[in-house]
Amino acid sequence: MTLRLIFFGLFIFLGNFISAQQKLKIVSPQSSAVNVSSSRQFITGVTCADCKIFINEKEVKVYKTGAFAYGVWLKPGENIFEIKSVNGKKEEIKSIKFSFTVPQPALPVSTNSIEYFSTYPEGNLLLSAGDIIQFEVKALPGSTINVMGQPLFETSGKMAGIYKGEYKIKDTDTFRNLKPVAIMRTPTGVEVKREGRYNFSVMNSDDNNVVITKGRLPYLLFGLGDDRLGGAKIGYLDSLIKLKVIGKVGINYKIQLAPNRTAYIEDDLVDVAAKGELYTTSLTNKWHVYGDGKYDYIQIPLSTRLPYQSMQIVEPSKVVVDIFGAISNTNWITVLNSAKEISNLSYEQVSDEVLRVTINLKHKQHWGHTVYYSGNTLIIRIKNQPANLSLSNLTIAVDAGHGGTNTGAVGITGVPEKEITLQLAKKLQQELVDAGATVIMTREQEEFFDNKKRITFYRDSLPDLLISIHLNASGDPLSVEGTSTFYRYPGYRKLNGFIHDRLLELGLKDYGNNGSFNFMLNSPTEYPNSLVETLFLSNPAEEEKVLDIDFQQKIAEKIVKGLTDFLKYAGQH
Repeated sequence: MTLRLIFFGLFIFLGNFISAQQKLKIVSPQSSAVNVSSSRQFITGVTCADCKIFINEKEVKVYKTGAFAYGVWLKPGENIFEIKSVNGKKEEIKSIKFSFTVPQPALPVSTNSIEYFSTYPEGNLLLSAGDIIQFEVKALPGSTINVMGQPLFETSGKMAGIYKGEYKIKDTDTFRNLKPVAIMRTPTGVEVKREGRYNFSVMNSDDNNVVITKGRLPYLLFGLGDDRLGGAKIGYLDSLIKLKVIGKVGINYKIQLAPNRTAYIEDDLVDVAAKGELYTTSLTNKWHVYGDGKYDYIQIPLSTRLPYQSMQIVEPSKVVVDIFGAISNTNWITVLNSAKEISNLSYEQVSDEVLRVTINLKHKQHWGHTVYYSGNTLIIRIKNQPANLSLSNLTIAVDAGHGGTNTGAVGITGVPEKEITLQLAKKLQQELVDAGATVIMTREQEEFFDNKKRITFYRDSLPDLLISIHLNASGDPLSVEGTSTFYRYPGYRKLNGFIHDRLLELGLKDYGNNGSFNFMLNSPTEYPNSLVETLFLSNPAEEEKVLDIDFQQKIAEKIVKGLTDFLKYAGQH
């Protein structure tokens, strides 16, 4: 039995099951009585495909899947909505009660108390001389506040009683596991104290200031910011690289890359070096450049493994690598004729302990680069543009997003993202195979596949391109919709743009070709990659489309056309 017939039969079965067993299911809100603090709310649910839905007597569209969505604006207090499913003379009624409380504006402290005491950076801190800790206290207006011997000053903003200040670590500071205390003296002379949440320590000679990267995927962070994708990454590093520690914030070591450049790395990505292990800089030596027909290689001998950052530049196309801790002592560079993609190579000591390597490429399109070590020799590997830019000559990786316990988004009908991405990935696989391409699949069945494992899997198999298939989701099931592509590096923008343009031909709303995306599958520099958020599973109209196997086939065909457009563009430049 074909997948098409299996899916069609499953769709009919689910529709009959809903009709016979459960006409009406409210998906959100999940309770029949909810307390909310926002006036905009949504009611979503599933009924039989041939049923009609009325909410407070207003008919609401029911999609072929049986899904429906309705937006409501609430008044303060109780808001009751009757949801009625009608099928001929049969009716089923459910009700939802939203209790909407208008959020009250924050008020100044009116008692002899400290409402909160926060510190930044947040977390247990290991500090060095010159580091700054910032404090914020909300307390009774008109008071005096002191933290670590420093006065805090009441700000002149809309809210009275907000006090701010900072403390700069001195060379003479030696405190260990100090938990700071905010001391308030009120206008009437009452003293109130509030202890902070975190411990502060100053680094001393007993603290080992060297850590060493481990594993295959250690990475540096620009700063301490965070979101659902994690902090913004500088890039991945090789293993066994020594890093100089100058502090720690929570689980993140603060690293001194160069005199005026710092970064952070999570403590589970490094080992603490043995006592007496030192961080050292390195002079560079003679460089050697050559090619093997598929890649060009730049070999830069060093006396120790140093951290680095690589960047893609476009118009003109370049790869730039900053080596931290490197000091130029290179007096010649040997370039063999076997190097085919590198058109020019130069270096510059841009600042103390930062050596910048600039690699000009012959072709406009970036096809991937890798930075790694062989012993203490830094190697920058540049992939050549394939001589034959037809799909039949390329290896394409197709990644079906999520899988197993990682279900991804869930549609109103209950269909999980992981199932649809697998269906789309298999259709894309077949289209590519029909075009003559070699296809590598992350998964071809329902199973869990960790994102880190995905990266190392493709690092080892080295495809020419990667397409990762996903579906998007939003808390707004009505107005948020559309198709989008995501990339991190500017050299891969064109690939994503061509795919995005083709998907828009399906009549989908434009949700953008989005760059600098901090997703793990977009992080490899080794090959052009694209994350395709085909459409919004949370939107019932788009859920209906993506459950249609004919529409799934159209998505796969459009992605292949986008790939073909990209290859044509690359061949002309």
